[in-house]
Amino acid sequence: MGERALLHKLRTLRTEERVGPLGKPSDGAVLDEWLGAGIRFAASEGRLEDVYYRALRTLFDCIVPLAGEAPTLQEGGVYLGCWLESTGTINAELLSRFLPRVSEATYRSFAAHQREDGLLPYKITEQGPAFRQIQLVTPLARSVWNHYMLHGRDRAFLARMYPAMARYDGWLAANRDTRGTGCVEAFGAYDTGHDLSPRFWHVPDAPHLGDASRCDPDSPVLPFLAPDLTANVYCQRLYLARMAEELGESGEAWRAKAQTSLDSLMRHCYDERDAFFYDRDRHDRFVRVQSDVLLRVLACEVGDRAFFDEALRRYLLNTRKFFAKYPFTSIALDDPRFDPFSSYNSWAGPSNYLSLIRAPHAFEHHGRHVELTWAMQPILSSFARAERFAQAVGPWTGEEGFTKAYSPAILCMLDFVERLCGVLPTPDGELWFTGLAPDARDHGAEVAAETAYARTVDGVAFELLNLRGGSEVYRGGEPWMAFPSGVRVITDRRGMLRGVLGMSARPAEGTLIWEGRTIPFAVQGNELLRYDDGQWRREREIGLVYPTYE
Repeated sequence: MGERALLHKLRTLRTEERVGPLGKPSDGAVLDEWLGAGIRFAASEGRLEDVYYRALRTLFDCIVPLAGEAPTLQEGGVYLGCWLESTGTINAELLSRFLPRVSEATYRSFAAHQREDGLLPYKITEQGPAFRQIQLVTPLARSVWNHYMLHGRDRAFLARMYPAMARYDGWLAANRDTRGTGCVEAFGAYDTGHDLSPRFWHVPDAPHLGDASRCDPDSPVLPFLAPDLTANVYCQRLYLARMAEELGESGEAWRAKAQTSLDSLMRHCYDERDAFFYDRDRHDRFVRVQSDVLLRVLACEVGDRAFFDEALRRYLLNTRKFFAKYPFTSIALDDPRFDPFSSYNSWAGPSNYLSLIRAPHAFEHHGRHVELTWAMQPILSSFARAERFAQAVGPWTGEEGFTKAYSPAILCMLDFVERLCGVLPTPDGELWFTGLAPDARDHGAEVAAETAYARTVDGVAFELLNLRGGSEVYRGGEPWMAFPSGVRVITDRRGMLRGVLGMSARPAEGTLIWEGRTIPFAVQGNELLRYDDGQWRREREIGLVYPTYE
């Protein structure tokens, strides 16, 4: 298409026209917030651009005011409500970059509906809050903290959320450690959202008599010491420590509690032989089902980089385990209980979009940015031919699975586009300009070819063009930066250069042009160069962990 044509397409694109007529009175305010962020995406070829705006239109359908409250994010599809394990945590964490007011209202709704004894609702629907189970995966405290850091550090928001989460920690300690191990116990499949997973075969779906504090006394195996629930509380406590200190209190008690959770997790739920996390049943036996529990635990910041790299080699990037053609599967591919069918609500095999949107934090926490793109690329290829936004994707075919209009899938697409070829603001005060593009993985069909992405940050409009010959960035409508493809340029929110990160398996070298300066560089995959006083300083060089087939 060419630089001028693509830039013209981006600048003349009207989001309100692309999403079509809106159905609810609240949609107008939501659209205004999106337009205020200046977010637009354009592509020179392929279907991804059209699917992107169809996703955005469907996302607005998932934002609903319940019982007269402010509009909040809903799970979408057949799931009528807002779930703590997903909508109220990782979904809202992603949405925070796009529609922060909706995201904040979603967080606040859980605190507003907290029970007097400290239990948070596992979901909120038009009928009100529900407390039958706990349903924890992504730590709420991490999501809240990232929102707080990304949007001006509103202490009133933090002061509202912190005590609610502290009380919830107390409820979990009092009601979900019946065996005195320090682990958090699962009383049924719904506690972790693992519907139909072989992990929970032959146990009840929900806690006994619909009471989140009661375990079925007749179960031959419950309660399970659950690694994902325990890791959740570990990570939650780390972020509660940050919040306490931000609010003028000591965080040491929270850090001590976090260490206790970590010690319990590793003592009871980690099998050194398999290098994997398993539930322990009431007889102290491992429940040897290799599931996406591993990715959940790693996304809770458990383990150092060497620990994570070993998990990549043995499991996450292993095509016999979780690295399907369209990753990541919910059960290991070589488990005889693996079921690839995604046509119903199942965590027994298919790649679920909730796993996909939880994955970036696990990878990026350890600097594994290139390896993450190997998972994002096939999923974007799948989106480019999708007709609806399903809960899961077929791990072998990339075909959409159960339900439609599912907000985690929609947010997965928005997030992956921005991480791969967009302008992404981080809670650390950085802006990421990534010089990649969705590639033609499915039968050579073009997904997007050259792309353009716009976002307004602190009143300044940025436009990123990813062209075949390299990447160009406009700031305030004027040429500002240019660099070779295959890298991510990092600035602060004012546009001051902070570094360059290698984003491809191949080395990248050339010249970075920034504010009229010509700065040569060479960078390997995952290598991070920091720009200080006009010089490059190597901050990280960790190489790559390659896919395995055995």
